[in-house]
Amino acid sequence: MIITDTEKINEVLTRGVESVIDKDKITKKLKSGKTLRIKHGIDPTSPNIHLGRSIPLLKLRDFQNLGHKIILIIGDFTGVIGDTSDKESERPMLSEKQVKENMKSYAKQAGKILNLRKAKIYYNSKWLGKLGYKEICMQANAFSVSDFISRENIKKRLDTGKRVSLREVVYPLMQGYDSVATEADIEVGGTDQTFNILAGRELQRLYKQEPQDIVLNPLIEGLDGRKMSSSWGNTINLFDSPNDMYGKAMSLSDELIIKYFTFTTRVDLATIEQYKKELESGVNPRDIKKKLAFELTKFYHSEKEAQKAGEYWVNTFSKKEVPTEMQELKPSVNDIITVLIEAGFCPSRAEARRNIEQGGVKINQTEISDPKATVKVGDIIQKGKRFFVKIK
Repeated sequence: MIITDTEKINEVLTRGVESVIDKDKITKKLKSGKTLRIKHGIDPTSPNIHLGRSIPLLKLRDFQNLGHKIILIIGDFTGVIGDTSDKESERPMLSEKQVKENMKSYAKQAGKILNLRKAKIYYNSKWLGKLGYKEICMQANAFSVSDFISRENIKKRLDTGKRVSLREVVYPLMQGYDSVATEADIEVGGTDQTFNILAGRELQRLYKQEPQDIVLNPLIEGLDGRKMSSSWGNTINLFDSPNDMYGKAMSLSDELIIKYFTFTTRVDLATIEQYKKELESGVNPRDIKKKLAFELTKFYHSEKEAQKAGEYWVNTFSKKEVPTEMQELKPSVNDIITVLIEAGFCPSRAEARRNIEQGGVKINQTEISDPKATVKVGDIIQKGKRFFVKIK
C-alpha cells in the first residue's frame, strides 16, 4: 500500500535532505498513489559501508516505508572505473578482483537498513559491460567538455595544474545510464553526486524516458572533523562491533550530536529538538552523546548489545578500567609491532611505530616507547582509548 500522508511525505523530503529537484513534482508524484522506482547507487571502493553512506540508504528506507519500490545498485563496474566527484586528485582505478572482494558483504550491510525482500539489487556491470564505443559516443554527445570542467573540484584541479583523466570525464555517463537501465523515477544521493545524478536526467531524455527527480542529502563529518571517508579512516562502519560503534560515537565532536541524530538515526524529530534544547541549556553534551551512541548501536545490533556496549564504555573509558572481555591474539612474532598489525590496530609497521613513539600504546597499562618491545602470554595490549587485545 502506498502512503500519501502529507506530513509523512514532507518529512521524507526534508529530513536529512539538502535539496530536492523538483520538489513540487516529487510531492505531486508521492501524493498520486503511484508506486515509484527510487534508485541509489553505491560503489564498493572499500569493504565497509559507513554512516556517511547510510544517509541515502536511510532515505531509501523512508521511501520504502511509504510503499515505493527501492532499487539499490552496487557499482561493480563503476567501482573499477572510479568516481572523482569528491576527490581533490585523480582516484586510481581498482582491479576487478579488489572490487569483487570489497563488495562481498555489501548487500548484507545494506540489509541492516533496508528490507531487502522488498528491494531490487542490481550490479551495473550487467548493462555497462555491454556498451560499445558507438553508444557511449552517442551518450557523450549529450554533454559538453565545459559542462564537466566547470565542476568545482575539477576546475580547482585544472587551475592548479593537476591531471584530470578522460576516464573521469566519462564516469557521469555510466552513473547516468544506470538511471536509464532501471527507469528510475527518483534518484537519491549525496550533494557531491549532483553532476552525476543530473547526467541521469539528460540521458533519460536521450532515451525518451521521463527525467528522474532528485533528492540530495548532505555529507557528514567523520571522527576527525573531515568528511567521513574510508580513505581517511575516520569512519563509523555498519559492521563495526557494538563496542567499537558505541566508542566511536562517543568520540565525536559535541557539535555533531544533533546532526548525527537527525541524519543517521530515525529518532523522532520532536525528541531530537528536546535534546537540542537541553544542550543549549547547559546539559553535559556527554549525556546526550550517550543517547546517540546507544541509538546507533541499537539500530545496527540490538538493544541488549547497545546496553552492554554502554556499560563497557563507562567501565573502560569513564572509570578507566581494563575491559573484562576483549579479543585474544596469538601473534606470529612476539613483538609489539607485529601485535598491533595482526590485531588490526595499525595498517602498517610505520603506523605502529608512530603510535608507540607518540605514547599511544600500553602493555599491562604501562605506556611504552620502545618499538622493539616484546610481549608474552597473558599481556594486555592497549592502543589509544578503545582498542585492547590479550596475548594468548
